[in-house]
Amino acid sequence: MKKMTSEQKAEIEALAALPEDRIQTDDIPEVTNWSGAKRGMFYRPIKQQITLRLDADLIDWFKTHHLQGEGYQTRINRALREYITQQHLSSSSPNQSL
Repeated sequence: MKKMTSEQKAEIEALAALPEDRIQTDDIPEVTNWSGAKRGMFYRPIKQQITLRLDADLIDWFKTHHLQGEGYQTRINRALREYITQQHLSSSSPNQSL
């Protein structure tokens, strides 16, 4: 990937600073059908192999409640990621007390 020029960086920063109501999107067609969209095409976190001891009933649940073509380890990973996201969102809340 090429490095951006200082002019390109300045243009991106100027666009990022624009308020939402000043961004014109009339010339961009609205996408209403996402059936052909593919998740994870551009972002693939690096996986790290570990040994982890989990309760047998948890493993059994993930193995028996899998989606077509999706492994139980993928579902465990997603569950952990969703938990982390929720924890992050709740810790960012301005009304949260310690």
